[in-house]
This record gives sequence, structure tokens and C-alpha cells, in this order.
Amino acid sequence: MHKDLLRLALSERAVRRHLALCLAAAVVTGLLVLVQAELLAGVLSGRFAASALVFLALVVGVRATLSLAQGVAAGRTSTGVKSALRRRLLSRLQELGPARLTSHRSGELVTLTGRGLDALDPYLSGYLPAAAVAGVVPIAVLVRLFTADLASAVIVLVTLPLIPIFGALVGMHTKAVTERQWQALSRLGGHFLDVVRGLPTLRAFGRARFQAGVIQRVADAHRDATMRTLRVAFLSSLVLELAASLSLALVAVPVGLRLLSGSLDLSIALLVLLLAPEAYLPLRNMGNKFHAAMEGVAAADQAFAVLDGQAERPARGERASGAGAGGRTAPEIRLENVTVRYPDREEAALEDVSLVIAPGERVALVGESGAGKSTLLHLLLGFVTPAAGRVLIDGVELTDLDAWRGRLAFVPQRPHLFAASVADNIRLGSPGATVDQVRTAAEAAYAEEFVAALPEGYETVLGERGANLSAGQRQRVALARAFCRPSADVLLLDEPTARLDGRSEGAVVTATRDLAEGRTSVIVAHRPAMIDLADRVIRIADGRVVSDRPAVPGSGRTSRPGDDLAASAVSAASAVSAEKNGGSR
Repeated sequence: MHKDLLRLALSERAVRRHLALCLAAAVVTGLLVLVQAELLAGVLSGRFAASALVFLALVVGVRATLSLAQGVAAGRTSTGVKSALRRRLLSRLQELGPARLTSHRSGELVTLTGRGLDALDPYLSGYLPAAAVAGVVPIAVLVRLFTADLASAVIVLVTLPLIPIFGALVGMHTKAVTERQWQALSRLGGHFLDVVRGLPTLRAFGRARFQAGVIQRVADAHRDATMRTLRVAFLSSLVLELAASLSLALVAVPVGLRLLSGSLDLSIALLVLLLAPEAYLPLRNMGNKFHAAMEGVAAADQAFAVLDGQAERPARGERASGAGAGGRTAPEIRLENVTVRYPDREEAALEDVSLVIAPGERVALVGESGAGKSTLLHLLLGFVTPAAGRVLIDGVELTDLDAWRGRLAFVPQRPHLFAASVADNIRLGSPGATVDQVRTAAEAAYAEEFVAALPEGYETVLGERGANLSAGQRQRVALARAFCRPSADVLLLDEPTARLDGRSEGAVVTATRDLAEGRTSVIVAHRPAMIDLADRVIRIADGRVVSDRPAVPGSGRTSRPGDDLAASAVSAASAVSAEKNGGSR
């Protein structure tokens, strides 16, 4: 019995009652087989009258009723244990909070609390009752055989230990392969959810297809682990059945010869032949159910590791890296009468929008929330397609999205950081980037100082979505990711300073100014400091361009309320730019 599961079951009153009923019903059902064999042997040998068949039918009926009661109690035990364990897991996760759960991907936790704990059913409703029966019934059968026929009882006594010995030898290997299977499933769930959440980022950096290949490899690893587990399970069944069959033959052959010679009574011979298989059957059942229960045991081990705070760090095997682009000159971007509609909305997100962004020009998109700024950015990213009109790049209609995305450096408002090392997150768009190139990109984004302070520096594995970094640090890692694509000639930014304090905003603004140099840049901006970076300001309202004017230095600071905050941001930007290796939380 899994010790932690046992303590959990005993701590829940309802579960404890159902567990006791389940085990008691299983044991009594097993013991009644002795009465059944006694009655059947007596009737067949003529020792009992035919009326004994009534009692035999009664015993069979009681066994069937107890088996039904055992199944119901086992199901309620399993449900109660899983509910209690899920409740404790959720409470523990609430106590830890997202910042301290950096050693898990949420996909792994979802797999654990869902599919993982459901795998406890074979353990709680199958293996536990079988183990209880195996601990009682073989002993009772041996006692009855010793009183009936000493020679047969000795043979059973000598051969009976072969079943648990072979079962233990195979079981140790089974536990190892099942744990590998569970780890593969957990890794698959965690990585798949991580990729789905970061899909916009992966598409922007042209790495969605690469990650599809990674998921396929992880899925293949899980399939291989599952097939290895099944092979071991079938092998163990063969071993246990072979050992039990040979042991029964050693009992049956001497009994038959002695019966033919007249040295053994028919009633005793029938009793021995009926009872001997019942000595081996509980052990065989327990061995068979052990394999089905191992996945649940592996999940329980991981669940209690989370409860005890001993979870392992995630594997670094699946890198969310990307492909760089060849060097090009900054392009001209032209939108001609573009209209964009979403399937679930009647009104157009963008309607009859025409504008030209010159090569190397920095354009700020401003307007109220929902005006269509992010839709225009998604249009340039290729995430949405126009219902009317067209997008031209250097006079050529945009059709080859893969080649186009290879020219982009994208910094979203909420950058997605993957559960990988800092270096792997920075080199997302350039998988071949060297360590020096990664460091150079981090320095340019003013991230070098806080990255160097992490426990393992650039090899520190980040929590999911960068849970162990502040908002400003996450934004600077995203900027470093863009700097790590020096050949990208188009820069797209979606409110990169939103939700940042003044000092962090200053670092991001300064890094963005350097990053936009020589690139065609489109910046969705609300904050004055970001608007001041632009050469031209385009105001969008209700999906239409309502104004398009050259930027006036300092105009951003008066375009909306918040002068104090803007002033602090500009001041911080000046302070940070004075520190070449600056950067803070």
C-alpha cells in the first residue's frame, strides 16, 4: 500500500469507511471459496446429498452479492481519495502562488490533477482488494490442505512463493518503465500547453512548425514508453501464468496417480484439485493488477511531491527557439483600402484603412482601447487576413508569410516566456545564436545585470510565462529576443511599456529607441515616452484612421493625462541611458 495514500484514506472518515467495507468484502468473498469447494467436492464424490446444492447456490449468491458490494465500495473509495487529493493539491498550489511554482508547467499540473489522478482507479479499486485477498486466502487454503492431504499441501507450500518472487522481479522493472511513461505523458501535456499559449509568439518568429515537430517527438517518446510498459505487462502475465500452471501440474499429477492407485479418497482428491488453484489465483491477480496500477502510483508520487514541496525542475529538452532572417534593407509598408472583419463581430475591426509607412520610418499607432490598433499590428504579423484591400511590402502584395515573418522583430505587450533557460528564450528567433550574441542582445536590452544575478545566469530555467521575473524584466528579455535578430528590418511593438513602473519603462524606452534605429517600426503606444520615439503619429478610432500627422517632439507628454508619470519615465530613461550596462527590476 502506498503509505501516503494510506494516510490520506485513513484521514478521511467517509473514505476510511468505504475502504474498510471494500477490503472486508473482498476477503470474505475469497474465504467463501473454501466453503464452495468443500460443498462441490462433497456433492461430486457422493459424500453430501444432492440437497447440498442448495447451500452451494446460496454460497455462490453470497459471493456475488459481496463482489457487488466490494465494487461499489471500491468506486466510492477511489472517488473519495481522488477528491481529497485534488482538494489538497489545489490548496497547496494556492498557498505557493504562481511565483513559487517555477518547477512546474501548468500543463503538467493539469495532467496530474486530471488524467494522472484518474489513474488511481486501478490501484484503489483493483490492486488494493487483490492485495488484501492475497494476504489472507492462500494461507487459509494452505491450512485446509494440510488438514486434508499433507503431500499436496507441502507441494503448494514450496511452489507458492515462486509467484510473488517472479512478480517482484518483474514488478521492479515495471515500476521503472511506468514512471518513464508517466513522465513522458506529463512532459507532453506541459509542453503542449506551453506551446499553445505561446503560439502567437512562435508564429511571429517563424517557429510554429518547429514546435510541431518537437511535440511530435515528445508524443513519440510517450508512445514508445507506453509500448514498453505494455510489453513488460504482457511478459509478467506470461511469467506468472507459467509459474502457476507448472505448480498446479506438480499438485495435480501426483493426486491423479494416487487416486488411480486407490491410495487417495475421491472426496479429498476433488477438494485438493478445487482448492489448489485458489491458492495461486489471488497472487496472480495481484500481480496482474499491479501493472495496471503503476501509472496511478507514479501520479500519486508526483502529487505528494508537490504537496511536500519536493517537485523537480522541468526538463530543458524542448527549446522554444526560432529561425533568423537574412540581412535586408528596411521595407516600405503600404495598406490599400484594407478592411478586416472577425467572424464573431458584425462591425469591422478595420474599415477602408489606407496608409504608407516609409522605409526606416517609425510610426506610433494611438487611440482608445478597441479602436483597431492591435488588429492592424496582427494584420502586419499575418495573424489575420483582410476581407478587402491588400497589404504591400515594397510594392509586392504580402503572400509569403513565412519569409515575411523572418524579417520581423516582435515585442508584444505581454511577452510569452517559455519554460526554458533565459538564453533559449532570448535566442527564440535565432537558434544558432552563440552565447556571446545572446549576451550582447541582453546588454542592448538592459537585461544583463538582472540576468547575471540569477542563480545560473543565462542557463537559469524560467518558470512558466517567466513567473520568477518581474514585469519589467520579462519585457527586457522580450526586447533582448528582438535584439538577437540583428538582420530583422521591421520592428513591431504592442504597448511594450504597459504595466511598468517609471524606472523599468525608462530602460525599455531607451532599449526600444536603439532597437528601432534603421528599421521600419510600427509601435502601438499609449504612454507618452513611447509616442515620443515616433516620426509620425497615426490616430485610429472605430477601425478608421482619423488623423495622420508628423510627431512633434514632446507632444506625447501632453497628448493624454499622466504628466507626472511621463516625466518620471523620461527621467528614468535618461538615467538608464547614462548607464551602458544598466537595467533594474
